[in-house]
Amino acid sequence: MVRIGYTMMTEQAGPRELVEHVVGAERAGFDFCVTSDHYFPWLEAQGHAPYAWTVLGAAAQATSTIPLMTYVTCPTMRYHPAVVAQKAATLQELSGGRFRLGLGSGERLNEHVVGRGWPAAHVRLEMLEEAVGIIRALFEGGTVSHHGRHFDVENARLWDLPGEPPPIGVAVSGEHSCELAGRLADLVIAIDPERELLEAFARAGGAGKPAVGQLAVCYDTDRDAAVKRAHEQFRWSALGWKVNAELPGPASFEQASEHVRPEDVAQSIPCGDNVDDFVEAVRPYVDAGFSEVALVQVGGGHQEPFLEWAESTLLPALRALRPS
Repeated sequence: MVRIGYTMMTEQAGPRELVEHVVGAERAGFDFCVTSDHYFPWLEAQGHAPYAWTVLGAAAQATSTIPLMTYVTCPTMRYHPAVVAQKAATLQELSGGRFRLGLGSGERLNEHVVGRGWPAAHVRLEMLEEAVGIIRALFEGGTVSHHGRHFDVENARLWDLPGEPPPIGVAVSGEHSCELAGRLADLVIAIDPERELLEAFARAGGAGKPAVGQLAVCYDTDRDAAVKRAHEQFRWSALGWKVNAELPGPASFEQASEHVRPEDVAQSIPCGDNVDDFVEAVRPYVDAGFSEVALVQVGGGHQEPFLEWAESTLLPALRALRPS
């Protein structure tokens, strides 16, 4: 049975609201929660970008059972990997062992703010691999010094280590990242329901490990309003990962997505309140072999009715879903 998660999407709600939403998700019965880690929203219409790690700390204290996860943090540009290790260890302690550290090679949208430029994709993966090694070394305890191709660490040590370090997930989008994740990760993260990604991950050493996907949805009793909102706030998702990783800011996404139509968005994002549409949108992830799928309800001000509907209608339907 696929585990169904909830997404605290920092691009579309403020910090207090995000914590309220995850409390509601725990109450509604979601199996886990993931959190985006952005410095900018994708589009001006989304309107938010609080610091994800502060929100996660508050969420860890406001909830008691729901597992938490970054989806995903880039440990190479805005954050040095030694600092990511400290943050993750602290959050694992605060949450009582409920945290998983999801990592990825990042997007220019968020990482350009520190003024280090934007490396080519293969360099970003090199940096990610080195960063994961540093984080794992610090999770093992003791003092770590490292002088690598991309990072230096000088006599670092984590003084507050959890009994069990947080599992590390790595986001993938192609053969190279799947090979890296298979070697280094405890779980794999992907936004597209592509069986080939999970097969490549398994060949590289990831067989039997969890696979976590993500799907945007837009619940509303008025389907036309749902389609309109999905287009206003999520049309960037139609551009594809290769584009989304490279654009520098919301204005660029506005321009790049200006020809994306509402009907185009509605083809990939289930809109309205027909539960069968939502089930069929999740099915490709189940058929591809994903063990977990995190849902993103579009619209920061539209979470409460979604959570109520999810508890009564959507989650029971999704938990009955089996591979085709």
